[in-house]
Amino acid sequence: SLFLSFISLSSREAESFKEQGNAYYIKKDYSEAFNYYTKAIDMCPKNASYYGNRAATLMMLSRHREALEDSQQAVRLDDTFMKGHLREGKCHLSLGNAMAASRCFHRVLELEPDNSQAQQEVKNADSVLEYEKMAEIGFEKHDFRMVVFCMDRALESASACHRFKVLKAECLAMLGRYPEAQSVASDILRMDATNGDALYVRGLCLYYEDCIDKAVQFFVQALRMAPDHEKARLACRNAKALKAKKEDGNQAFKDGNYDVAYELYSEALTIDPNNIKTNAKLFCNRGTVGSKVRLKHTAIEDCTKAVKLDETYIKAYLRRAQCYMDKEEYDEAVRDYEKVYQTEKTKEHKHLLKNAQLELKKSKRKDYYKVLGVDKNATEDEIKKAYRKRALMHHPDRHSSASAEIQKEEEKKFKEVGEAFTVLSDPKKKSRYDSGHDLEDDTGNMGDFDANNIFKAFFGGGGGQGYSFEANQCMYTNSCRTQQYFLKTI
Repeated sequence: SLFLSFISLSSREAESFKEQGNAYYIKKDYSEAFNYYTKAIDMCPKNASYYGNRAATLMMLSRHREALEDSQQAVRLDDTFMKGHLREGKCHLSLGNAMAASRCFHRVLELEPDNSQAQQEVKNADSVLEYEKMAEIGFEKHDFRMVVFCMDRALESASACHRFKVLKAECLAMLGRYPEAQSVASDILRMDATNGDALYVRGLCLYYEDCIDKAVQFFVQALRMAPDHEKARLACRNAKALKAKKEDGNQAFKDGNYDVAYELYSEALTIDPNNIKTNAKLFCNRGTVGSKVRLKHTAIEDCTKAVKLDETYIKAYLRRAQCYMDKEEYDEAVRDYEKVYQTEKTKEHKHLLKNAQLELKKSKRKDYYKVLGVDKNATEDEIKKAYRKRALMHHPDRHSSASAEIQKEEEKKFKEVGEAFTVLSDPKKKSRYDSGHDLEDDTGNMGDFDANNIFKAFFGGGGGQGYSFEANQCMYTNSCRTQQYFLKTI
């Protein structure tokens, strides 16, 4: 009788604790609710509903693994306890075990076939399983966007599944979305500091951001937590190999061993095609080698590969732009410098852009040095000799017996020779022309000048129209009196 009285008292006290727990649960004070449900369980450890209530509270506190244990204990005590099976299924589903969740929900339907909540949860479990399969196929095909999409959908039901979160984070890293991947992995590590997969993803992000030393530390830590983690082992090996090859290439370049440096950078590029940022730097470094050994075309190709991998890589744009400048391909150089200046508006970049724009502007006018056939560093005497030769070569009298088309072409060339000499023989005009300033002023009035007047002024005498260029009077034959006169130096 005394024992029964004690049991009755304990039951009443447990019920009181449960009621207080319910009150706190309604007020969403889940921590206090948990405490009172725990007191109720301590008083009556064989009551399934107490475990079920505490499981519900733990779920609200996002302590799904503990909630799963309580719900499993509830159904062990009472296999007909539908709320226990539902909560067990929801815990399994939240933790990403859709198969186990589906079994729990089907058990509910066995007990109550019309249970709408269980029917919906079965559909949710089936969806998670389908998204898992799609993600697996997507990962095999390197369709990482598809994997992220599938994991986002699966996590709507499996919100506490670390496996899904890690897979999403890994794919975000493969897509170059490093801050997002880091955030997901860090959230997991805050809850489970020993999670080898999350440590691997943290390392992967650092590795792909070319922070190789820090990345290796995370890979080593991941292997310490999970010695059989093959991805971490491979990534660690690749990271160390990349660092060594890159450093050896840099040293060879500093030592002037350009052929060796080129080979080392090339070998480094074969280690891991997925490491975008490091490979971009390797291509740029190899492009620098190419520019040093005067392989401008090869250097441009490597810099182009670098910016295709990393559109934000300023150094590669600058290197390529300089190669374009060296090749006098000013349109391309201006485009690269504009890209750089839009990204980083520094005085240096502004100067480089203006210089390229000036060279482009200069390249689009007549090249008077080319017209006369002299170098840009030609002396005054060399310019005069070049004019004498070209003026005689293209003088209209020399082509008087040619076709009208040829006469027109030679007359045009004769005029251009006169223009070139007018500018390059005048120190002030030549200076403006060479500097690229006042380009329009240099040539703006050229249409009004008479090339024959320049010819007469240069050679002296009665003028260009008085000289004979008969077909039978070869300008290079010593017997030609006219040519004997023309070939005199001033």
